[in-house]
Amino acid sequence: MQFKSKMIPLAGALAFALAGGAAAQEQVIKIGSVAPITGTDAHMGKDNENGARMAVEDLNAKGTTIGGKKVKFQLLAEDDASDPKQATAAAQKLVDAGVVAVIGHLNSGTTIPASRIYANAGIPQVSPSATNPKYTQQGFKTAFRVVANDAQLGQVLGQYAVKTLGGKSVAVIDDRTAYGQGVADEFAKGVKAAGGSIVASQYTNNKATDFNSILTSIKAKKPDIIFFGGMDAVGGPMLRQMKQLGINAKFMGGDGICTGSLPGLAGTALGDNQVVCAEAGGVPEARRKGVEDFRASYKKRFGVEVVYTAAYAYDATNAVVEAMKKANSWEPAKYLPELAKSNYPGITGTIAFDAKGDIKDGTLTLYTFRGGKREMLAVTK
Repeated sequence: MQFKSKMIPLAGALAFALAGGAAAQEQVIKIGSVAPITGTDAHMGKDNENGARMAVEDLNAKGTTIGGKKVKFQLLAEDDASDPKQATAAAQKLVDAGVVAVIGHLNSGTTIPASRIYANAGIPQVSPSATNPKYTQQGFKTAFRVVANDAQLGQVLGQYAVKTLGGKSVAVIDDRTAYGQGVADEFAKGVKAAGGSIVASQYTNNKATDFNSILTSIKAKKPDIIFFGGMDAVGGPMLRQMKQLGINAKFMGGDGICTGSLPGLAGTALGDNQVVCAEAGGVPEARRKGVEDFRASYKKRFGVEVVYTAAYAYDATNAVVEAMKKANSWEPAKYLPELAKSNYPGITGTIAFDAKGDIKDGTLTLYTFRGGKREMLAVTK
């Protein structure tokens, strides 16, 4: 009995040592995620983070080998609160922590300043949602995006406003952010190119709640359409005040207002067919089932519906890992060339980039809202 009692601890120690050895052989690869987790855009930022987190969890669950070595991915998530200064601080923190890729940021106004930090460190950055053209026009080889940019989105919406909705007079409001101002400017170009007229240009900010002054000024111009360049947290209350002032113009916007959260933010002011917006991405019919399956898995995992960018963050993460596998390395300098020539079949479409880092053949999806729910109008390019 005494001999047996000594053997049990030895066996336990041996098992522990073996387990520790196996764990030691598993390489941990850190991937960063940055988005606003606090502030008015927090619901969209968490959606971004959740998409990347789902990808990491799925990759770890099925097991991934790179260069003959079993790896485990770890997501390091940071909050930039939609603030450029906080964004650069978060970017530097991730660089210091040793991430080999970053999925983010959400907003153009945070993505652009952070991109220089990642470029200087040689770390690939793939944004699932930043649409301002300037992001990929800086010449950074590390900057990529998986959605169409504002030039494409704004032009399509501007053409649609005049040619399909019959809007001859259009008022434009933006929130002075890199995203809001950028998409509003491109929309105005599209309207003018289609023969429409911009009768008013106003601006607010991304934390405003009172729009009576600018809306009263716009009401006097009697526009057919009001376009808002900004996010749903501002767009929803703006719709409410439009209704209070008796403004019956169509309300248009980019992907910032084209979310599942807009009905709750706008309430009864949403109306049927009053809002037309575009999402900087689009899924053709052939891929529809894959997206629906993803949405179901997402809801099961997080207990909430997809807001907007989750599937794009999921695809961005997987495209990065696919590049690592092809390069047989997770070192940024070695896998970056493979990422640049990606041809990854994602949920949202094929992830392939042009020389600047923009998505090739970027699609757009036009939506309206009926009965408090978002309904697709068309997928276009």
